[in-house]
Amino acid sequence: MSNFKNVQPLEDFNWEEFENGGSSLVSKEEQTASYDSTLNKVSEHQVVDGTVISLDKKEVIVNIGYKSDGVIAASEFRYNPDLKVGDVVEVYVENQEDKKGQLILSHKKARLSKSWDRVNAALDNKEIVQGYIKCRTKGGMIVDVFGIEAFLPGSQIDVHPIRDYDVFVGKTMEFKIVKINQEFRNVVVSHKALIEQELEAQRKEIISKLEKGQVLEGTVKNITNYGVFVDLGGVDGLIHITDLSWGRVSDPHEVVALDDKINVVILDFDEEKKRIALGLKQLTPHPWDALDANLQVGDHIKGKVVVIADYGAFVEVAPGVEGLIHVSEMSWSQHLRSAQEFLHVGDEVEAVILTLDRDERKMSLGIKQLKDDPWESIEAKYPVGSKHDAKVRNFTNFGIFVELEEGVDGLIHISDLSWTKKVKHPSEFTQVGAPIDVVVLDIDKENRRLSLGHKQLEDNPWDTYETLYTPGSVHTGKIAEKMERGSVIVLNEGGEGFATPKHLIKQDGSEAQVGEELEFKVIEFVKDTKRIILSHSRTFEAEREEEKKQVRKPRPAKKEDTASINNVAAAQSLGDFDALAALKAKMEKGE
Repeated sequence: MSNFKNVQPLEDFNWEEFENGGSSLVSKEEQTASYDSTLNKVSEHQVVDGTVISLDKKEVIVNIGYKSDGVIAASEFRYNPDLKVGDVVEVYVENQEDKKGQLILSHKKARLSKSWDRVNAALDNKEIVQGYIKCRTKGGMIVDVFGIEAFLPGSQIDVHPIRDYDVFVGKTMEFKIVKINQEFRNVVVSHKALIEQELEAQRKEIISKLEKGQVLEGTVKNITNYGVFVDLGGVDGLIHITDLSWGRVSDPHEVVALDDKINVVILDFDEEKKRIALGLKQLTPHPWDALDANLQVGDHIKGKVVVIADYGAFVEVAPGVEGLIHVSEMSWSQHLRSAQEFLHVGDEVEAVILTLDRDERKMSLGIKQLKDDPWESIEAKYPVGSKHDAKVRNFTNFGIFVELEEGVDGLIHISDLSWTKKVKHPSEFTQVGAPIDVVVLDIDKENRRLSLGHKQLEDNPWDTYETLYTPGSVHTGKIAEKMERGSVIVLNEGGEGFATPKHLIKQDGSEAQVGEELEFKVIEFVKDTKRIILSHSRTFEAEREEEKKQVRKPRPAKKEDTASINNVAAAQSLGDFDALAALKAKMEKGE
């Protein structure tokens, strides 16, 4: 109680009035009227201005001149991080007095009541507005602008590509309203547009000072499969993939990384199109200038296959120095194949320098030169008459091309495939890739070609046929093939003969068919052309004539008849039996 010992009561205080519930000064009604006259008249659902009198992380206290102050959640002011005591803000009166006697206000609803008009006015006037980035969404961010949820595309956040959107959530930034859909009340904003406006003047100034050959420092802004974009301090330039390194680059990430600080040289620029071509490799000496001065044609050199095509392979012998191995220099073979059959990208190879032009920066290489040319000693390895194993490479209508070893090819003419079989096309005899035994018949060293034979591996059966198939001899054979001009007969002793249709008439008058096995008489044998002409009809016609001679009884002939017969016989061959028989019948009739 010691704290109140100096407190003195008012001398003129009317304690009696106080105890009776009254006042000696003014009436209760007068006091209420006097108090109310000092306060604003506030209606619910009305937008009024208020003054911030205090704020913390949770609440903002606003005085609107009412008998009590209003409380607003601090989250409604996230868009304005600079809010402070004394600021005038607009508020919406939700409730003059809740159950606790508290004035309930809303800043968000007050903003919303006029937000659409404000957004449209900001678009028309190109006004810069503040917005609070609430969260991420597909393709961009959601921004609170005047209480409206606007869309901020990811491409409109900054002039640089954004790799982490989350760092922007919760930030308050300035925006430019770029598009409004009145029907759906959609709003699109951009922060990039503001930056571009600021950079435009800066770009013009930078471009106006650019010169070819100028070296500048820049920051790697974006990496694509065709090159690298570099920020030169407000203006972008492109380093094409071919200008990143003197060597071949398959992926720009092999040379630079995002946000790297690099020096670049200006190769070219277009002031109107604002295109700037930059180079990185040009800042280092050309590798050809650093190539070993002692290298010369004939030297062996090692390298790595970096590019391959049908016509050859490019080998990097030093960073930025490449030589071409043409496919013709990969093998001694005359058959030019695809380079992919010999080499692959990434292969480490040794090669021989064939040509070297330092001025033109060109080099040709060969790998077949690492092996001896097989044609240098062809006569010793493949002498005429020698027998070898070969592999069928391909066919032509006139023969088969075979390979004895890599670089050594030969031709087997179709006539040298078989002594007896008539081969119409090589595919009837063998197939591509199949092995085949050959004999060297001739060497054409100048054209690098061997003449080969296959049938020469066996003795010529026509030497035997010559003594076996003599004209007039009879042999058994089977009709293998029938054609318009005649049929092919396979003889049991070997070889094939040919019979015309009239020589295929059997004794009963019918014609012999394919598959029938019959007796055939040799009419003609020609060794040079390998021709055997046969006849089945002659085998029984001769027997019939012999039988007629034995059955017929001869009659004595007159002297003049005998003379006539002798004259006819002299004029006709002894084998012309039909004509002789006709003459005889005529004479008998006359008799």
